[in-house]
Amino acid sequence: MTPADAQALLAEHFAPWVLDLGLEVTEIGAAETITRMPLTPRLARVGGIVSGQALAAQADTTMVLALAGHVGDFVPAGTVTLDTQFLRPGTGSAILCRAMIVRAGKSLAFARAELTAEDSGKPIASATATLALP
Repeated sequence: MTPADAQALLAEHFAPWVLDLGLEVTEIGAAETITRMPLTPRLARVGGIVSGQALAAQADTTMVLALAGHVGDFVPAGTVTLDTQFLRPGTGSAILCRAMIVRAGKSLAFARAELTAEDSGKPIASATATLALP
């Protein structure tokens, strides 16, 4: 699967408000998936930092795409749990999210994501998720 394939999956299977985040799939494969979210005024909260809701949505979306990269095709997984730790304010031009599947079973998959500021490389947040498989 190529980043262009994953970008098409994103457009086809995700809600319009998720698409409004402007996520770009820069890398996808069996080991990890990376998305880039440009920071726009629409995503900012007080003080000009990216909202936690946008970060959580980027992490969740990237982990679902990581599952697609892991198995080689889109899986209509449902998020059962999403645990997000916010480490510092997200600022700069974009946030990068690197996600991987820790374990994929028959009915559940477990994923992890790390979000960093593109400009500084500093960690912004981390997340884990449990995904229910159809």
